[in-house]
Amino acid sequence: MTLPQQMRQARFVGAGGPDVIQVESAPLPVPGAGQVLVKVAAAGVNRPDCLQRAGNYPPPPGATEIPGLEIAGTIVGVGEGVSPAEIGREICALVISGGYAEYCVADLPLCLPIPKGLNLIEASGIPENYYTVYDNVFTRGRLKKGETILIHGGSSGIGSTAIQLAKAFGATVYATAGTDEKCDFCRKIGADEAINYRKSDFSEEVRRLTDKRGVDVILDMVGGPYIAKNLNLLALEGRLVQIAFLQPSVAEVDFMPLMLKRLTMTGSTLRARSVALKAEIAEKLRAEVWPLLDSGKVRPFIDTVYPLAEAAQSHAHMEASTHAGKIILEMR
Repeated sequence: MTLPQQMRQARFVGAGGPDVIQVESAPLPVPGAGQVLVKVAAAGVNRPDCLQRAGNYPPPPGATEIPGLEIAGTIVGVGEGVSPAEIGREICALVISGGYAEYCVADLPLCLPIPKGLNLIEASGIPENYYTVYDNVFTRGRLKKGETILIHGGSSGIGSTAIQLAKAFGATVYATAGTDEKCDFCRKIGADEAINYRKSDFSEEVRRLTDKRGVDVILDMVGGPYIAKNLNLLALEGRLVQIAFLQPSVAEVDFMPLMLKRLTMTGSTLRARSVALKAEIAEKLRAEVWPLLDSGKVRPFIDTVYPLAEAAQSHAHMEASTHAGKIILEMR
């Protein structure tokens, strides 16, 4: 297969707002051992991309500084130890960085097939959210059939994924969102109830919905004052899973509920983990979640698709928090 010498990519020329994003020409990356080269059709836009742009979330040592954590496309080259038979296969993949480009290197164990019925643009919105949600809600949060979960930011890419998967696995699902329209979106995709946190105190609403019992699991990406509220909302043996901080990560908290209700507070990041650890999640996704995607029981919801040249607009849209579902960059 003949490949071009140059590709387009989006790069941050400094730390700052969306205006620091510049689209430029660069040589194609070269896959290493166990890796493949992917001709990218589309890449997902995620909050960590915005944090990296602001100078607060640098890629791990040795990784490219080109942003982008998830892609979908076609394998066009292979590194050492990878069969040439992989060339031509359409995949979606979790990548450590480099997704905002026409070509990207991916570790073969983190490449998953395109689910039936989805196109490459839709599939590009799967990896980051599904890896994150499965690991945090089901592995760390230990959510089980018949339990209740509260998902903050229910209309986001993470939130919409968590709502669908939690419901598919038999949980009662409550979500918070910032507008009535976003709450309607959450209910439409599976939430049993959605709370507009700008109109109601979500703590009071959850207590009412659960007859004061509380919920078994909370997935939170807000932090700040939510931390204490979350601990107070958990039922006996409840689990709080923290995956991000849109508000400060420092809070004054009374931890007595942790002891009295035998709670678990946990959290994680995904990007810096080894390929082997991420591959364990990939295999669980392939076995337990891909059948749901193939059947259409769960799916990525796409809010807006931008061309690569409008990467700055995609970040402005993300930070305005007006979207419901995924924001995608298409390599056109």
